[in-house]
Amino acid sequence: MPSGVKVSIIPEEIGLPYEVHLVDFNKGDQHTPEFLSLNPNDRIPAIPDLNGRDDEPLPLLASGGILQHLAEKTGKLLPNSAARHYPTIQLVNFQMRGIGPMFSQLAFFNKFAGRTYEDKRPLQRHVNESRRLLGVRETHLAGRRWIMDDEYTVADTSMPGWVRNLTGFYEARELVEYDSLQEEVPAWLDPGLARPAVQRH
Repeated sequence: MPSGVKVSIIPEEIGLPYEVHLVDFNKGDQHTPEFLSLNPNDRIPAIPDLNGRDDEPLPLLASGGILQHLAEKTGKLLPNSAARHYPTIQLVNFQMRGIGPMFSQLAFFNKFAGRTYEDKRPLQRHVNESRRLLGVRETHLAGRRWIMDDEYTVADTSMPGWVRNLTGFYEARELVEYDSLQEEVPAWLDPGLARPAVQRH
């Protein structure tokens, strides 16, 4: 799941030690008291930062909040100046609010249980919106190496798993006309996926 993937990328990029724990949804691990103590919403990702703010353990849920916390805590992958700090956070929220929900719903209607629905309007709605969101990213990335120009940031860690899954695992490459893009998104995605920290996750 891309939300879990991006939370494992940022400690690799920053150099923070971490442990990975399998949460097996088929076995109901997300309903255990231990997991619910981290995330009462019984969804991944969720982490306990044992050395959180003020050296107190800090349970964290939702990938956007986790990414922002780790970047702010370490002072890495997040610009210091307000003029660049808040736009970076806004772009993480763009992924959280737009790309994640739309791409995952497209996956449901295109590859998983929703593909059997006779009414194809829900699928088409998510195809259209996913295509539009890719166009927004395409326009934004024009002339940029990374989402925030030449600086690789937490915003760059938040999106590649979703785009990779959309064009591969979700089997929606042709549906969203990915190959008709003007190469800006692919030119950002491929180097991002090739980063050592991303490869190690």
